[in-house]
Amino acid sequence: MPDARYHVPAADLLRPLLEPGSGGLLRWRRQASNAPIVPVENAYITGRLDLRGADLDCLFRFENCRFEHAPDVREAKLLGLVFRRCWLPGLKARNLRSRNDVRLIRSVVQPGGVVDGETAVQRGDTRERGVPDAAINLTDAVIEGSLVLTRTRIASSFGRALQADRLQISGALLAYRLKADGQVRVPGMRTGGNVNFSGATLHNPAGFALDANGVHIGGSLLCDVDNFGAAGKRQAFTARGVLHLPSARVDGDIVFRGADLASPQRGVIASEAWDSSDPYVDPWPSVVADRMRVEGNVEFSDGLSAVGTLRMMNVRIGGTLRLARARIKVSRGDIEPFYDRALHLDGSEIEGDFEATGLHVPCGQLRLSDVRVGGNMLAARANLKHRGRDVFSARRMKIAGNLMLTNATLEGTLRLQGTEVGGSIELYGTEVTAPTERPQASYSVDLRTVRVGRNISLTKSREREFHASGGVNMDGASAARRVDLTGAALEAESVAEHGIALDASDVTCDEFLLNPGKPPQGRILLRHAYCRTLDDNDEFWAAEGGIELEDFRYDVLHRPIPMQNDRAVDTRIRQLRSAMAGYRPGPYDQLATMLRASGNEEHADTVLFRKQQYRYEALAQGYRVLGPGVRLWSWLQRWMVGYGYRPVRALGWLIGLLVVGSLYFWLGQDSCVTDPVRFMVAGTRCAIDQQETGLQWNPVLYTADLLVPIVDFGNKGRWYMHGLDKWMSDGFIAMGWILATTVAAGASRMIRRDTPTK
Repeated sequence: MPDARYHVPAADLLRPLLEPGSGGLLRWRRQASNAPIVPVENAYITGRLDLRGADLDCLFRFENCRFEHAPDVREAKLLGLVFRRCWLPGLKARNLRSRNDVRLIRSVVQPGGVVDGETAVQRGDTRERGVPDAAINLTDAVIEGSLVLTRTRIASSFGRALQADRLQISGALLAYRLKADGQVRVPGMRTGGNVNFSGATLHNPAGFALDANGVHIGGSLLCDVDNFGAAGKRQAFTARGVLHLPSARVDGDIVFRGADLASPQRGVIASEAWDSSDPYVDPWPSVVADRMRVEGNVEFSDGLSAVGTLRMMNVRIGGTLRLARARIKVSRGDIEPFYDRALHLDGSEIEGDFEATGLHVPCGQLRLSDVRVGGNMLAARANLKHRGRDVFSARRMKIAGNLMLTNATLEGTLRLQGTEVGGSIELYGTEVTAPTERPQASYSVDLRTVRVGRNISLTKSREREFHASGGVNMDGASAARRVDLTGAALEAESVAEHGIALDASDVTCDEFLLNPGKPPQGRILLRHAYCRTLDDNDEFWAAEGGIELEDFRYDVLHRPIPMQNDRAVDTRIRQLRSAMAGYRPGPYDQLATMLRASGNEEHADTVLFRKQQYRYEALAQGYRVLGPGVRLWSWLQRWMVGYGYRPVRALGWLIGLLVVGSLYFWLGQDSCVTDPVRFMVAGTRCAIDQQETGLQWNPVLYTADLLVPIVDFGNKGRWYMHGLDKWMSDGFIAMGWILATTVAAGASRMIRRDTPTK
């Protein structure tokens, strides 16, 4: 209790303002000249300072004063109200009208235990039913200047430090280094300028530290590090409890640079509406700003620390969303739904960039489904951890510029399924480990059905390689220019169920650069993929689980095979054979088609020749009993006619058979010549009838007649053959048909090759 010398009864303070002879009625004198200031300094105001309903052109200024009872200015119309370095047990200012500032500077508002019966308007079904008024009550007040709460401390025993529902401020709300124990409640507030809580401390861990539902801020919302004093003494904005900003509208920026936000991650839920089984609810958030509209930038950055979800669903941000160098942490959920999202932005629109450079999330998921970004998404050197679950989930996200998640470290699955990017997806130098473990869908990086205007780069950077311990799934992805895996390390060790290091089925792009830094540890799927230019290396073809190449199409190789380089063709055929599990004709046909389209017919025939060889080997393995016969037939075709792809070899066989046949029929002698009575003998051979006896025997022409089908040289059907000669002649006829057909097929291919295309 202050010394009695400083006691000033409130009635004595008001008495000079009473009109003489008023009969005790409190009628306030109106001033015709400049409005006066009523200064009070170094006083202990006893009794009640009752200005309720007053209409007075006076500015009350209290400095270094203490009040016995809370000043009452409800429904009053004043010129202004100032408390500087004062101690108040509260301030009752519902429906106050002030034509200038209302200021509480370096003051202490600490209600005592006396309750006067006035209560805040409460719904009967809430837990706060019957709670007395807040320490400062400015509900429905109108302030034509600014509301200043700089360096004021509000220690409420009522649960609410400040209640200002529907407060209207023409100027700004300035609360530098405000300390509030209890809820700061300003739903429906309207301001013409900034709302500045820089350096403030809001403490209400069991509920809303700041309830600003539906506010309209004509300037910016600043919850920044204050700029007062030396750099080492500056204070960051601190909140213990939920910052509740749904449906807020901010004409400027929202700034939480360096802020310290935290809400309990277990136990009592701040709002009963969140106590449900809805999987999209975040019951323990640090910020709730659904449906918020911000014309400028939103910054949760530069050293911000948040314990609890940053929830901003269906918001619209006219500028940039910055999370650079922020730290967000939530408690890991044990059972589904896990409720462990660190950032929840579903359905939001960001007209500028999304910047998350250096973002650190030691536990929690970043969920950005159906988010639209008008600029770039920049998340270099981000460190995101959510082992065994989706750490970054951005299904159906649309980005007008580039998505750059470079040199980042992720534990969990990076899921970008259905994302559309106008520029490039850059993941160079990023490490993604500990993916979600689900049947048939466990990958470290999920790029299924993404649409990219330029490149998809999963490559090595200067600092480190791209590493996906659970593999990459880009099934159905499309890139207008390039899909690049140069220097990548692809593994499927962490997900043994499917063992796929890369699923690039149905991928379409202009260039496909399959140049990993080391052999992929798992299978690679390229089914139905297509690119114009293919570039690969030996590490790619050495994938431990093999490569599925069915209907994989490419037009040209990045490094074409010269016509004189037979070794390169042999190497590529060997790579195809070793990469595929079993015989598959399609990849050989594709390679041959590509070679033929580039004018390399000889190497194309080599590929098809090997294809037939491997085909018969596969057939022989399938026919256990007839396998040796299949192998013999394959050997005969390979060495005699080259499966039809070596017509010169067939011509050589024809010439060789001509020589052998000529020698055989020349050196041999038919026994029929010893019986001229039964046979028509004509020199060393016998004719078939009397009319053919004038024909002269020639073993060369006879053999040629046997070997060349269709054409008749006049020898084949005119000479009598029996016994071994008969078998030999029939054999030469059969060989002639086979070999001549092969030569004709080869010649027809050459004619088609040389015919110009119309």
